[in-house]
Formats: sequence, structure tokens, C-alpha cells
Amino acid sequence: MSEELQQKLRSQLWTVANTLRGNMSAGDFMYFTLGFIFYKYLSEKIELRANEILQYDGVNFKEAWSGDDDELKDVLKEQCIQDLGYFVEPEYLYSTIISKIEHKENILPALERSLKKIEDSTIGQESEDDFGGLFSDIDLASPKLGKTADDKNKLISDVLVALDGIDFGLSDAQEIDILGDAYEYMIGQFAAGAGKKAGEFYTPQEVSQILSEIVTTGKTRLKTVYDPTCGSGSLLLRTARGGNADAIYGQEKNPTTFNLARMNMLLHGVKYKDFKIENGDTLEADEFGEQQFDAVVANPPFSAEWSADNKFNNDDRFSKAGVLAPKSKADYAFILHMIYHLNDGGTMACVAPHGVLFRGSAEGKIRQYLIEKKNYIDAIIGLPANIFYGTSIPTCILVMKKCRKEDDNILFIDASKEFEKVKTQNKLRPEHIQKIVDSYRNRTEIEKYSHLASLEEIRENNYNLNIPRYVDTFEEEEEIDIKAVMAEIKSLEAKRADLDAQIDVYLKELGIID
Repeated sequence: MSEELQQKLRSQLWTVANTLRGNMSAGDFMYFTLGFIFYKYLSEKIELRANEILQYDGVNFKEAWSGDDDELKDVLKEQCIQDLGYFVEPEYLYSTIISKIEHKENILPALERSLKKIEDSTIGQESEDDFGGLFSDIDLASPKLGKTADDKNKLISDVLVALDGIDFGLSDAQEIDILGDAYEYMIGQFAAGAGKKAGEFYTPQEVSQILSEIVTTGKTRLKTVYDPTCGSGSLLLRTARGGNADAIYGQEKNPTTFNLARMNMLLHGVKYKDFKIENGDTLEADEFGEQQFDAVVANPPFSAEWSADNKFNNDDRFSKAGVLAPKSKADYAFILHMIYHLNDGGTMACVAPHGVLFRGSAEGKIRQYLIEKKNYIDAIIGLPANIFYGTSIPTCILVMKKCRKEDDNILFIDASKEFEKVKTQNKLRPEHIQKIVDSYRNRTEIEKYSHLASLEEIRENNYNLNIPRYVDTFEEEEEIDIKAVMAEIKSLEAKRADLDAQIDVYLKELGIID
């Protein structure tokens, strides 16, 4: 039943978004739709919790709030903030906005107040960082919503009414995950239509699964999981769920995507006390100091620019490598940052462009440091091209550990040839994912697929980790029988001559030629 409900919810939500956005781009409309879904979720969630608290008082939330018992109201508000992290009065609930729509009112001022009320209720509370500015990207005055105030009101009203007709099923705790999964599906669908921008906020679920299964290998429970470029939080959530993590940590540079990540956490039922997502540039302003984590996962922006400021030569994250990542390519800056935040018993897995495996100069020195001096690199996994939204380049996964058991070799896996093409995108199917994960966990050598390279072999290759140096995927072509080909050509030429002669006879009979 849960799977059936999940499919239904996905379909209903996407139909609403796709039908009502009109000419607006998927990327622009995403934040409105996902924000309104979140608002409906928060409204229904607090109404349910308030009614539970009030069940022995013989009144429901709306009745209690319209009454004169101020002490009861204070207790109710305090309890809701403690349990949920926020509070919103009945007059600002989603259902109240729907009632205004039914009465043909302009709901935009009331809706704006309602969203602000939720954020304001957390000021001075432990949950303030998790809710502050959460709806700041929902600009109800945006010209993208329509030319006139009436146009904007109609579009937003239509979206809210359509969402109101969808049952989120929050009365069943299990259904929170179903709503969270549907929300995640929506993010993925929007990413598919957002082009290059999608890479800023979304890691395909297949890649997230591989990273998650790698960092949870040999672990029954993770205390902490961290993503320094967490985007919408999808990768973090999957890893936390796979490792039964107690706490989730992340940082995201883009303020809009930062808001999306916090919504995603709460919609998946992660309590505000159990996650800490920060907004800011991970490399330039690390929010987590000396904190270390059991698992580190990431899909950082490929070959992005960073300042490479001289001050970072004294930054413990980068200084030990003896050289900074180049200003034009921050890949190794992200990698060193992640290693710094990994605890001694943990595993790190991140996506990177293939250039990190073989580029020279500063990157070559950092790579040599990681192999020769620290012996951190555990595995290199080559992925197919065109599996990420917004870029078609082939990518790889780097797996690192500070205390490796297999400390005399590095596992190379070339999974670049095994995928299914779906429309314009390449997809990893469950069997492809399982083969990668099993090969990593068992450190299996498979002809033309994986190889355990000794550190001596790596040294002989001058610390170049380009996968084709270690995994030979060349397929010999069948020997061509030249004589058979020539005979086939002569046969075809003879048939063509016969056909030409027949055509000449036919044309002469018709008197077309002499």
C-alpha cells in the first residue's frame, strides 16, 4: 500500500507543478511549488501535534486558540516549539488560506504574513537557525508569476487549491517518509528540466546510492555524516538513512539551495535538533572548525574557481600538502577539506572530474602527497559519461580512508561502459550499482572491469591514477577475412550489373531509350 501511495503522491504533485507553471522555467517554478508543499506540510503537522496535546482538554487546536484560556495557549505554543521547532496560529494555517481562496479573496498578503509568522515563531529558540529565512525565496511579487496582481493571485491560488486536494497522509508516521520521497522525486524532476543549474543542487539518486553504500561499508551505525557542498540535501539524507546516522551536518553556498536543503530535512522527518545545515562558502568560510565526522560524502562543483589566497598556506586543511590547489580548479581544495573533516575510522567518498587523476603541477604534488605520504586513497571508480544533469563529462568517485586495512594497494574500477541509455541521459540500473558496490566491498579483480594496483605500480606510473593505466578495457576486434569481403563485393557488383541490364531492356521496351 505504501508503494502505491508513494507513486500516487509523486504523480499528483508533479502533475500540479507541471500543469500550473505555464511558461515559467522549471528552475524558477521549483522553489514556489516546493515551498508551498512545505508550508502545507508544516500547517498539517502542527495541527496534528496541537490536537494530540489538547486531546485531554476536550478541544481541538482552532477551538482552543479562539477561547479565553491564555495559560492553555502559552503551554500549547511552548510545547509545539519544543517538539516541532516552530509555531503558527490557526489564522495562518494552510487551511485558512484555502478558505480565503474559496471566498474569492486576494490571498497574497495573508500568505506572505503566514510564511513570515512561521519563521518569526522560532526567533530566540533553539530551532532559529533551521527555520530563519526558510521562505525567503518565495517572492510573491515576482513578475514571473504574472503581469498583474490578479494574475499572480490566480496562479498562486490555483497551485494552493490543487495541492490542497492531495492527501499527505501525515497521521501515519510511516507516510512522512513517503511524502519526503515524493518531495525528493519532485526535486529530481525539476533538476531534469533545469539544465546546467541542476548540478548546483541535485545528485542523481543512483550516484547517491553508490556513495552512501561505500561510506557505510562495515558500519552498522554512523554517529555523524557530513557533506560540505550539500545542495538540496538529497545525498546527505540517503547516506544518513543508509547508515542510521544520529546527526546530519552540511554546508551550502547558494542561499536558495540552502533553504531547499533545510526543507528537505524537515520533510523527511529529521528533527530540527538532529541536523545542522549552514549557509556559506565551504572553502572560504568553513563553518565546522575542527569537527570531524564518521562519513563524508560530496558532489562538489567540478573544477570551480576559488581564491587560493595565500592565507590558506597556514590553514590546517590545506597546508600539510605543501601546495594549494590551483585557483582555476578547486577540486583538490574540496578533497583536502573533506579529508580534514574525516575522523580516523571514517570513510570519505566524493565525485570528481577525471582530471584530478592525472593533471600535473600543484594537483600532481597533492595527489602524490595523498598516496606517498598519507596513503589515504582506497579506491578510484570510473562512472559513465552523461549521468549528471547539466554536464555530459565522465566522472569518477574517489574513496579515501585515514586508517586503511588494505594499505598496500588501490582498487580501480572502470564502470564507465555499463549503463542504460534513457532518452538523452545515461542511467545506472540496480545491477550496475550492485556490481560497483560488491566489487568495492570485496576488492574483487574482474577482467576489463577492476584491478588492485600495488603502490609500487602506482609509483612506476609517477602517481598518475588515470584508470586506463590500470584497467585494460580494450576489446580486440575480430580478424577481418579480406578474401571473403572481396568475394562479397564482386558478388554485389555482378548483381548490380544484371539489374542494370534488366532496366535497360525494360526502358527500351517502353521506348524511353533506343
